Amino acid sequence: MQDNKPKTSGMEKVAAFIVDKRNLFFLLYALALIFSVVASGWVKVENDITTYLPADTETRQGLTVMDENFTTFGTARVMVSNITAGTAQALHKELEAIDGVYSVEFDETANHYREASALYSVTFDGTAQDEVSLSALDAIRNRLSGYDTFIDTEVGQDMSAELADEMGVILVIAAVIIVVVLTLTSRSYAEVPVLLLTFGAAALLNMGTNFLCGTISFISNSVTVILQLALAIDYAIILCHRFSDEHETKETREACIAALAKAIPEISSSSLTTISGLGALAFMHFGIGRDMAAVLIKAILFSLLSVFTLMPGLLMVFSRRIDATRHRKLIPQITFLGKFDVATRWIVPPIFAVIVVVAAVLANRCPYCYSFTDLVTAKQSTSQIAHQKIKNTFGNENMVAIIVPKGNYDAERSILQQLDACPEVKSTQGLANIEAQDGYMLADAVTPRQFSELAGVDYEVAEALYAAYAVDQNQYGSVLSGIGDYKVPLFDIFMFLQKEMKDGNITLEGDAQATLDDLFDQLNWAQIQLQSDRYSRMVVYLNLPEESDETMDFLTTIHNIIGQYYSGDCYVVGNSTNVKDLSSSFGQDNILISILSALFVVLILLFTFKSVGLPILLIVVIQGSIWINFSVPTLLDEPLYFLGYLIVNAIQMGANIDYAIVISSHYADLKKELPTRQALIAALNEAFPTIFTSGTILAVAGALIGQMTTNPVIAAIGTCLGRGTVISIVLVLAVLPQILLIGDSIVERTSFAMKAPIDLSRINRSASGNMRVSGRVRGYVNGVIDAEIRGTLDGTLHASVTSGTTIEPAGPSYALPQDAAAWAQSYTEGEEV
Repeated sequence: MQDNKPKTSGMEKVAAFIVDKRNLFFLLYALALIFSVVASGWVKVENDITTYLPADTETRQGLTVMDENFTTFGTARVMVSNITAGTAQALHKELEAIDGVYSVEFDETANHYREASALYSVTFDGTAQDEVSLSALDAIRNRLSGYDTFIDTEVGQDMSAELADEMGVILVIAAVIIVVVLTLTSRSYAEVPVLLLTFGAAALLNMGTNFLCGTISFISNSVTVILQLALAIDYAIILCHRFSDEHETKETREACIAALAKAIPEISSSSLTTISGLGALAFMHFGIGRDMAAVLIKAILFSLLSVFTLMPGLLMVFSRRIDATRHRKLIPQITFLGKFDVATRWIVPPIFAVIVVVAAVLANRCPYCYSFTDLVTAKQSTSQIAHQKIKNTFGNENMVAIIVPKGNYDAERSILQQLDACPEVKSTQGLANIEAQDGYMLADAVTPRQFSELAGVDYEVAEALYAAYAVDQNQYGSVLSGIGDYKVPLFDIFMFLQKEMKDGNITLEGDAQATLDDLFDQLNWAQIQLQSDRYSRMVVYLNLPEESDETMDFLTTIHNIIGQYYSGDCYVVGNSTNVKDLSSSFGQDNILISILSALFVVLILLFTFKSVGLPILLIVVIQGSIWINFSVPTLLDEPLYFLGYLIVNAIQMGANIDYAIVISSHYADLKKELPTRQALIAALNEAFPTIFTSGTILAVAGALIGQMTTNPVIAAIGTCLGRGTVISIVLVLAVLPQILLIGDSIVERTSFAMKAPIDLSRINRSASGNMRVSGRVRGYVNGVIDAEIRGTLDGTLHASVTSGTTIEPAGPSYALPQDAAAWAQSYTEGEEV
């Protein structure tokens, strides 16, 4: 006896296992989520974006040398407004007396007092994160609490904590908006909690496994949750709608299995474009790309995992509530837009072509910036407000550090002298131009007699000290030829004297000892900042902005001056050099990201649609949206932080392309059954809920990030992402349809799909009785049929149809029975037509 039971596919077996073992999966997820909550505290966050510079850049090498060889004390620029010069002087003395404050620079020149405002340059006894600096800063705030005070400092700044607070607020607002959007596009109110639980689990799993990446950037740590939601919510919606469709004719378990079996390949294919776009980031020379690619791709994978293994069980649990809370469609159809697209198919594409060309030119002139110090965000923190106030009153402070091999004080002196003579330089500091006493600089070489007069020690002691120094330096010839003419730099001999006194080889008494103790404190403070065992550091304050062509040219001048005295192992480090290195890296990464993201997406689309022409048409539309997006800063003459372009370019190409794919897929299927114009209108109606859901969530997420975070880098990414998503939605709804219509012939001619040969035996096959048919059928059927049909019928239809079933003319021979003239507007479930 032949078994008429249909064969079960491998995907259906996998789906059945997941559905039947849902309690096991619930347990596994519960354990994984508990672990993730604990492990999320293990994640290390990097707030310094220069950490991700390529290892061969001058900034990265110089910062590494500085971190290993020098200590940089915390500083603050403190401006007190609406005070007299006398009050400013009095406050100067009070601030100097605060514990933890090493020095306060202030005078009555325009550099420190103007427009009834005083500017104090404060240096602390510790680094920016030391407790002594934090306590001193609190004391300064308390002392100045009665004045109009603005403090610009890195002391006590915790970027990660500030971003976490901001993103928490953004996530709450986004969640409310997302619930509204999901409710509008859902078929049942009970679908919404299923979607939120699925996403919540995926987000928590991703956060709990970020520690596996080692250290992640503050960018990835802050925006991943919201981007994960916006990029991956489609996957859950697809499965949810599949389940709803299958549940029309199947029991809950069978419907869930069938839906999951069909959704796994569909969702996996959909995710490839997003993953490929994000994957392009990993090829950036700037390491932030690899960081974001790893975290975001991991987020997408966890979203897929949650949809495939957690959501089926949730659908089973909520199935009764889903059935009980079904509602009518809340999203209207956009037939009017489809008709507009058809009517303008010969008008819109040429206009779009002109706009794209202009946008490409403007986008290439986008005013990118590479330093976010002076960027103004929609929301300003207290520190940012203080920075802008001080900048507007006293100007900006642009400091660069010069690092050279230790030991050549003459070269250091010459470098500082040449730089001081340049109009671009405000001031310089180094051992070679810090005064010790009586006009002598720390790097000046002096004889024993000169030293004895400066230090207030006996000449014999000075001679003995010099002789010991010469022996320590293996300079025996100086001892033999007469120590009286032997010259040693003041800084070196003072530091040697301190060493000898600590070792007990030299003992001083009275005022000389007290004077030297104070001097040693100052020298030690200078040494840990300006000299190490291998390097010397000089500090240069420029009269130039951090980012300008003039600044970049002067950096070249600095290198040329250094090159007169040193041949290598020298570095110039500062925000301006960081700008130079980032701009150089951006030039390469810009081309790389644009090519790779488009190439990856084209390859995926090529094998998805089996046509060369269609992927090109889709890419043209999305690339056009990218150019239009980044032409906006040019038109507004607003600087755009370069990372906003690189990251959003990849996300927009990888994610927004899905909107174009949805319309194209529906259109490709429907035009097999309907005339092309009607197929296009129907495709827009079918695709609009998906585009509306995903697009609205991504646009809202981007807009919230852009408007509600104080971090300029994150704000730039959010603003560009939100604006780019809106532009993409407009283009795929109002430009792509026209391109598809007039490009049909191109798509058909470039198709490389092999048509399956017709099986003539199948046409002639006949059977009778109660039977189950699975597969494509062409021919005459007589009897009662109960099936889901997608195809054309040439004949007479008299049957019950479910709500939502469309019956439309497929050719010129179509005619309606006179008693069914209004069938298209009136059919409901169970109604005969």
